[in-house]
Amino acid sequence: MRISVAIPVIVMSLAAAHCAGQEDYAEARRTMVREHLRARDISDPRVLEVMGRVPRHEFVPAILRSQAYADHALPIAESQTISQPYIVALMTQLAEIEEDHAVLEVGTGSGYQSAVLAEMVREVYTIEIIPELAESAQAKLAALGYENVYGKTGDGYLGWEENAPYDAILVTAAAPEVPPPLIAQLAPGGILVIPVGPQSQVQQLLRIEKAEDGTTTTKVIIPVVFVPLVRERR
Repeated sequence: MRISVAIPVIVMSLAAAHCAGQEDYAEARRTMVREHLRARDISDPRVLEVMGRVPRHEFVPAILRSQAYADHALPIAESQTISQPYIVALMTQLAEIEEDHAVLEVGTGSGYQSAVLAEMVREVYTIEIIPELAESAQAKLAALGYENVYGKTGDGYLGWEENAPYDAILVTAAAPEVPPPLIAQLAPGGILVIPVGPQSQVQQLLRIEKAEDGTTTTKVIIPVVFVPLVRERR
């Protein structure tokens, strides 16, 4: 009798703890949006809504989940990082994406930026050069129900020509220069958001818009520090 009574009590306690934990994360997301995004220059209501919904804690190592909604980058695996929430929101806002867009992400990493984009556009194509990260991110995205994210392992500098052109391209690692293949794969009227600069130094976040005639206009947004865009050895 003691066992039959104790089991449901334990199950109910675990369920209650899980619900309480999820509410704690939800409150942390609301605080993040209010204090680190809205209070700065993130004004796109869709970006704010999605950032307040996507569970960033699911994309960070378990030992760092208490810091998931702090406004700084966190280490993940393979010497890579998950970008700070403000940078994710800023890059997403700069891309001016719409619901019917197809977007290319270079540098899947944890999969968090992919999830944010997936909530806002028709299709997300994402490339990761490190197989372990690509597999982990795709598994996480699938587990969370994101069915419009398509990933592959490869050299992001070269883009993903088979599915081009893209309405927007976001690069989540710093390239030494703007990759010509990404400009070529950007649709007329499309926007490329990319950090450019030397490794282990301050880089510049660029917003590059492609006109109907193929010419581009570049705007420097802010100084940033990203991990380098890793290339395949040739």
